[in-house]
Amino acid sequence: MSTSSVSPPSAGRRTAWAEGLDELRAAATTEPGRLRVIGAVLALLVVLFGAVTAWQVADRAAAAEDVVEHSQPLTADAASLYRSLADADTTAAAGFLAGGEESRATRDRYAADIRTASALLVKASANSAGSDGAGAQIAKLNGGLPRYTGLVETARANNRQGLPLGGAYLRYAHEQMRTELLPAARALYDAETDRLAEDYATAKARPWWALAAGVVALGALGWAQRRHYRRTNRVFNRGLLAATAASLVVLGWLVAGHTVARGELTGSYEHGARSLRVLNEARIAALRARGDENLTLVARGAVLTDGRQDFYEAGFRAGMTELAGAGDHGAAARSRLGAALELADDEAGRRPVRAALTQVRQWQARHAQARAADEGGDYDGALAKVIGAEGSTGESFDRVAAGLERALVHEQAEFRSAADGGRAALRGLPVGAGVLAGLGALGAVLGIGRRLAEYR
Repeated sequence: MSTSSVSPPSAGRRTAWAEGLDELRAAATTEPGRLRVIGAVLALLVVLFGAVTAWQVADRAAAAEDVVEHSQPLTADAASLYRSLADADTTAAAGFLAGGEESRATRDRYAADIRTASALLVKASANSAGSDGAGAQIAKLNGGLPRYTGLVETARANNRQGLPLGGAYLRYAHEQMRTELLPAARALYDAETDRLAEDYATAKARPWWALAAGVVALGALGWAQRRHYRRTNRVFNRGLLAATAASLVVLGWLVAGHTVARGELTGSYEHGARSLRVLNEARIAALRARGDENLTLVARGAVLTDGRQDFYEAGFRAGMTELAGAGDHGAAARSRLGAALELADDEAGRRPVRAALTQVRQWQARHAQARAADEGGDYDGALAKVIGAEGSTGESFDRVAAGLERALVHEQAEFRSAADGGRAALRGLPVGAGVLAGLGALGAVLGIGRRLAEYR
C-alpha cells in the first residue's frame, strides 16, 4: 500500500513578498517606474507637511484659546476670590470696631464679599478637573469658610451685648482667615497662574516639526523639477509648479502666522498678564495692611510679636513696605506699586497707579495720627481716624482700592486686545494647511502623470 507525501518547497522557490519586491525593483529601473515612485513620494511629503502643520498649529491655537478664555479668566477669578475673602475679613473688623453702631453699608459689604467668594468657589470647583492641587485648596476653602463666618457672627453677637469675649472670637476668626483661608486662596491663585504660564508656553512654542516637513517637501519638489528640466529641457511642469506654490503658501502662512501670534501673545503677557499679577499682588498687600490696621484697635496690644511689638501694627508696616516701599514719597522699584508703574506701557495705565500711590502716602500719614491718638490714650479719637466717614484711613484705603481697580480694568483690556490678536493670527491655518496640502499633492500626482502619459 503506497503512501503519498508532501514534499517541502524547494530551496530555490521564492515567496510572493520577495517576488513582489523584485517586480517593484525591476519597475523602478525604467523611467516610468521611477516617475511613479517620485510622484508617490512627492504626494506623501506634501500631505505629511500639511498634516504636521495642521496638527502643530491646532495645538497652539487651542492653547492660545485657553489663555484668553480659560486660564487667564480663572487666574483673575482666583485673585478676586482672595480679594473677597480679605475684604470680608477687613470689613468684619471695621464693623466690630463700630460696635452697636455698625452701619448697614458695612454689613452689606461683608455679606456681598462672602457671597462673591462662595460663587467663585463654585466656579473654581467646576473648572478644577485634572488639577489635584487646585482641588485640594478648593476643598479646604469650602470647609473653612462656614467656620469663619460662624466665628464672625458669634463675635458680632457678643459685641452687641458689650461682652469682651467678642474681641477674642474676632481675633480667632481673623487668625483662621490669615493662616488657613487666605493661604489656600493664594495657593489656588498660584496654581491657576502656573496653568496660565503653561498655556502661554504651549501657544508660543515654535512648530519645528512642521517647519522641517515644509523644507523637506519643498526640497523634494525642487529636486523633481530640476530633474524634469534636465531630462526634457522643459522649464515648467504645471502640476509640480502648483504643488510647489501650494507648499510655499503653507510655509509662508505658517511662518507669518506663528510669528504674529507669538509676538501678540508675548505682548499680552509682558504688558497684560504680568501687570495684572503685580496689581493683584498690590491689592492683596493693601487688604492685608487694612486688616492689620483694624485688628490693631480690636486687639489693643493683646497680641505681640517675639520682639514684644504689637503684632498687627508690625503687619501693617510690612504691608505698607510691600505695597509702596519704605519712606513717605514715591514708590520703591521693588515695591508692588513701583513694579506696576514700570510695567505699565502707557499713561492710561500709569495714571491710576500714581493715584493709588498718592492715597497710600496719605493713608500712612493718617495712620500715624491714629496711632499717636491711641498711644496717647484717646481710643475714640483713634477709632474715628481709622473708621470715620471723612479724613480716615478707611477713606484712603477705599481710594487706593479704587485706583488699583481702574488700573486692573485697563490692563485687562490691554491683555485681551493683544491675546485676541495672537489667537486670530492662527485662526484658519490648520484647515487652510490641510486644503492646500491636498491640492499640492494632487498637483504633484498630475504633474508626474503628465510625464507618464508621454510613455504610452
